[in-house]
Amino acid sequence: MGNTDLIGQRFGMLTVLGDSGERRAGSVLWRCRCDCGGEILLIRRELTGGYAANCGCVPRMRKPHGEAEDLTGQRFGRLTVLGRTENVRNNRTLWRCRCDCGRECQVLALRLKTGRTQSCGCKKHDPSPNLRDLTGQRFGRLVAEYPVRNAAKSNMAVWHCRCDCGGETEVSAASLLRGLTRSCGCLNQEVRSKMHDHLHYQDDTWLERLVRAQKNTEKNKAGFRGLFLTKSGSYRAMITFRKVHYTLGYYKDFADAVRARLEAEECLHAGYLAACERYRERAEQDPEWARENPFYYEVTRSDGDFHVSTNGT
Repeated sequence: MGNTDLIGQRFGMLTVLGDSGERRAGSVLWRCRCDCGGEILLIRRELTGGYAANCGCVPRMRKPHGEAEDLTGQRFGRLTVLGRTENVRNNRTLWRCRCDCGRECQVLALRLKTGRTQSCGCKKHDPSPNLRDLTGQRFGRLVAEYPVRNAAKSNMAVWHCRCDCGGETEVSAASLLRGLTRSCGCLNQEVRSKMHDHLHYQDDTWLERLVRAQKNTEKNKAGFRGLFLTKSGSYRAMITFRKVHYTLGYYKDFADAVRARLEAEECLHAGYLAACERYRERAEQDPEWARENPFYYEVTRSDGDFHVSTNGT
């Protein structure tokens, strides 16, 4: 735009007279006459952006107190609002607040409402949550008794805790404070015991999952469970038992891959289920033997073959 396009235009109480010939950071300074008779030099952005509407003869008016929300009595973090102050920062009201530590401070409403200011500054000097004294505090079933390890440099602490069941354990302060650890482990055992009423476990193995693992699913793109089609076009056969993944081999022929998978299922899945059933039958007939002989089903592999050792015979 040229240096004449603003001439004659009005912005608030200002009328643009013309280019003053002066510059501010390379921008034209326009000479403007105010309705009061005064003059002022302004750049284009100050005029068109509404930053100036007079020569300064009309002071900026404060907003009446009635237009601002009354925060008196409200609580924000550690701060309780006592009331407005007479000081104004950038035409915004400051609120006088009392902190839980006893000190007072003045805070903008925006900082209170957004949570950016929650104390007089004392919160910044609080010790790390991990270094707090937790003695006697309860976390679920645990009561913290004393710290057993405290690495101040890394802001970590470990506490010796006593559980309601009588057990003892050591837990990090972070786990206690975040609610990640709530017992010595007895709570998980109780949950598992309730699950046993609906599911069947043997030696920490979910039997229903083994039965389900012997069924094909739509997700398998190779056409049979436990088979994976490689980029070379061959089939990789795999099986999982007790969280251990076994690779059964690579086969060019689909039928050979299926056969390898079925043989592994017979040993690891079906064999395990059968051993469990035999063990249960004997345990019902001879409970004393069962107490002295916990169930086991040990699997080893050598030269590609599985070898099983079990007392479920």
